[in-house]
Amino acid sequence: MDCNRQIRDNEDLISAETQNPLAIVPSKETTLPPFATASISPSLSTILPSHFFVQPKSSALFSPQPNKVRVPTQASSLTHLSISTSSPSPSKISFKSTISAIPLQNPLTLGPHRPLDPSHGAAIRRASIVWFRNDLRVRDNECLNSANNESMSVLPVYCFDPRDHGKSSSGFDKSGSYHATFLIEAVSDLRKNLQSRGSDLVVRIGKPETILTELAKAVGADALYVHREASRDEVKVEERVEAAMREENIELKYFWGSTLYHVDDLPFKLEDMPSNYGGFKEKAQKLEIRKTIDAFDQLKGLPSRGDVEPGQIPSLSDLGLKPSATMNGKQAASNSMVGGETEALQRLKRFAAECKAQPHKGFNNGTQDSIYGANFSCKISPWLLTGCVSPRTIFDELKKTASRAISVSLNENDGGSGSNSNWLMHEFLWRDFFRFVTKKCSSAKKQLEAVPALA
Repeated sequence: MDCNRQIRDNEDLISAETQNPLAIVPSKETTLPPFATASISPSLSTILPSHFFVQPKSSALFSPQPNKVRVPTQASSLTHLSISTSSPSPSKISFKSTISAIPLQNPLTLGPHRPLDPSHGAAIRRASIVWFRNDLRVRDNECLNSANNESMSVLPVYCFDPRDHGKSSSGFDKSGSYHATFLIEAVSDLRKNLQSRGSDLVVRIGKPETILTELAKAVGADALYVHREASRDEVKVEERVEAAMREENIELKYFWGSTLYHVDDLPFKLEDMPSNYGGFKEKAQKLEIRKTIDAFDQLKGLPSRGDVEPGQIPSLSDLGLKPSATMNGKQAASNSMVGGETEALQRLKRFAAECKAQPHKGFNNGTQDSIYGANFSCKISPWLLTGCVSPRTIFDELKKTASRAISVSLNENDGGSGSNSNWLMHEFLWRDFFRFVTKKCSSAKKQLEAVPALA
């Protein structure tokens, strides 16, 4: 009787497998636990080529299953299956099933589905702050672009630090009325450029380490993006902000964007930088200049949390300054020195056109030009100082329109003279040299202050 019953059971099993080749039939040898171990009876040559690697049709997925199938539907994706071949060999191949119990889902999903909403991305931050300093521009601004690429919302901030204005300990003005007016105009222009791209600029008067911490708490910022500076006082402010961000467990991401050559591309460590211009020029002029970064047409919006007000652009009196007695009498002259990225780019285009139209004057070998007339200087230094335009932007523009004024390859026989056909490139190299030397000294001073004094 037992033999006849076993024969009938086997015939029923074969009949069920014939109706549905993908049916998972429990083995008679073992008792199924909550997460059962099942066996697929058909041979590999029958199932794998025609059914296993091809998604079954919806009609087959929704077809009624035999009564003998006893696989928990909620745990089918975790079920361990054993495939037995028709070979008499007792060895079996075991693997974890990727067959889903949900018929509308791919039965061979190899990994989790990627979310369509970027807010669920692991590398996307919820909210970030961009701290503008001497980089008052949207073009070629790696700090701003990186924050927009890595964040769902971005809060641009500029702080008028009272320590940069007013009187010094010696009684001198730290910032004159002309410079402060130029800076106010540059900040105002930056706000307009950000607003035209769907963002805004939060302006505050106060210490950055205090203001940035309050804003980070208000919007729930995950990171602070900022360009590094070189001078001693600016590095001290960075240290205070870094300490404040560390207490709030907010990541601080530094960038470099104030020189023609990037500090990370230098062929030496900053502490090993040559102390003379000749040694620096010999190594630096062989470097490749990084490409400029285009500005976004549309920026990420402000964080919805916190309801932060943008604030008003301050006046001279708000900064503790009074208009100079000569400012009203020189109003016409000051009109040509308007701060901001918009004015900087317009001035750059005019200068490039003048360089292109300037007739060539030089020696018979054509190695030198005279610097004369309106082009005795590029006259873009104030905009470079405040970061309204980057050195790389100037380099790219002049390279396209006035190649005689600037070139990567310098004439080795000019002796560093500023009157050769590539005089502007020398000016950029000198500027980079002083910026890197300043950074080197401020970093060295920081390291010396960290070393305890020996008795």
